Amino acid sequence: MSARILSLHIYPVKSCAGIDLVESPIDRAGLAHDRRWMVVDADGQFMTQRQWPAMALIRTALTRDSLRLSAPGMPDLDVPLDGSELQAGIETVGVWSDITSARREGAAAAEWLSGFLKTPCRLLKVDSAARRNAKPDWVSRWVDAHPDLADAFVGEHCFGFADGFPLLVANQASLDELNTRLQAKGVSPVPMDRFRPNIVVDGEWGPYDEDHTAMITAAGVRMAFVKPCTRCSIPDIDQRTAKQHDEPGRTLAGYRNLEIGVVFGQNAILDAPAGARLKVGDAVEIELDF
Repeated sequence: MSARILSLHIYPVKSCAGIDLVESPIDRAGLAHDRRWMVVDADGQFMTQRQWPAMALIRTALTRDSLRLSAPGMPDLDVPLDGSELQAGIETVGVWSDITSARREGAAAAEWLSGFLKTPCRLLKVDSAARRNAKPDWVSRWVDAHPDLADAFVGEHCFGFADGFPLLVANQASLDELNTRLQAKGVSPVPMDRFRPNIVVDGEWGPYDEDHTAMITAAGVRMAFVKPCTRCSIPDIDQRTAKQHDEPGRTLAGYRNLEIGVVFGQNAILDAPAGARLKVGDAVEIELDF
């Protein structure tokens, strides 16, 4: 079975626009800089496009020294990567049912975000000592089903502010099949950015074969598929305009509504050697699990 990495993506600020990459360092926490920052409201609750679709319009870039934020009608803002604007003290924050530690970025970031989103909010960065693991019930289920691979994947899978796992992998053939259904209904096809994956794989991997895949390997990095990714309303938000639609969610719900919800893509945990890097075009080995 021949497949390759079609694209790589990170989302430095949770629920804001992503960055397309040619290559990236990767470790057990996922791709470097992915979801290492998060916007929280005045009550300390994390904010996403589910309630604040305008977050899609906040563009992110990484320079040598800073995280750069830009948005329509706003001056660019550079947030230093060296932590020089981080406030003293550690905050405890929740990401769904998980609790992790973070530090607050400076007043300039809070003012910029509050001005654009028109609500009081601030920017947090995951604390360097934070320890947050992938959902243990799903990881245990995968390990029990693949005892011969268990040793490589047990232990810490620390990551930032992603919903529950360090990596999200999507299959281009699955999006193509979804778009065929949309076009048959007279609906325009949607791009993959609606699903906000980290890695998109293309090749001899049929539509939704990811449902029956135990693991993929690229450049020596093994990625175990431990849980299908359940979908909320974000795929219905145009990531370029922040406008919300009924599709592709309505069509997806018609044929991808599994016991755990409507699903697209696979959440993964990793076994990555020291210094590992992934590149667009890397060959992907697929281990099916029918």
